[in-house]
Amino acid sequence: MSNWVDACVKDIVWYSDTLFSLIVNADVEPFKAGQFTKLSMMQGDKRIARAYSYVNAPSSADLEFYLINVQDGLLSQQLAKLQPGDTVMIERRASGFFTLDEVPQSEQLWMLSTGTAIGPFLSMLEQGEVWQQFEQVILVHGVRLNTDLSYQNSIAALLQKYSGLKYVPVVSREHPDMGLHGRITDHIKAQSLFSHVDLTPTPDTAQFMICGNPNMVKDTSALLIEQGYSRNRRKEPGNITVEQYW
Repeated sequence: MSNWVDACVKDIVWYSDTLFSLIVNADVEPFKAGQFTKLSMMQGDKRIARAYSYVNAPSSADLEFYLINVQDGLLSQQLAKLQPGDTVMIERRASGFFTLDEVPQSEQLWMLSTGTAIGPFLSMLEQGEVWQQFEQVILVHGVRLNTDLSYQNSIAALLQKYSGLKYVPVVSREHPDMGLHGRITDHIKAQSLFSHVDLTPTPDTAQFMICGNPNMVKDTSALLIEQGYSRNRRKEPGNITVEQYW
């Protein structure tokens, strides 16, 4: 049996000129929050496929993906033109180990993301099982512009639902409407990210999950290692779990 199945487009939600959510319905296998699958469309006789993380909780019937419409992107340009009722192909089986069951239990969980890589964290928060492992969760989202801060209604609902959740936008190219100005790495180096939410993480009290631009993942990991944290491995549990988003 082919792992590719039809997905019917339910809705497309645009947040800016380039950022949008694609919501589909399809018969896929159960997945874990934080995992990704692949979407594809045919271009002539060639299949164009790309990996995207689930944004929705695993229990949701609607499958949601957060995308950027990349200029000259072979697949994103096609996905951006879809309308409700159209069909796209989805890989039935999800992949990836950027999941909560790979992360040791602790007091704090710092979710550090850039751009569309906030998606897997939203899936974890919507699922809600994160609160069985952590008392406090800090969702950090690095973007270039204020208009890149998508999912504000969903995040507001999560903040209202969970008293242990904090949200920190980090805007690099203009004065932020809320949160911090600059880059996540700057604020980790200066400790200002931690003071902003009045928390003092230590290797004994905190876990970090990092997802986004490969350079951000690399640089943030290096900074945390300099501060005494270690990479999380199955054979040797640590504090830093990463996912490069392309």
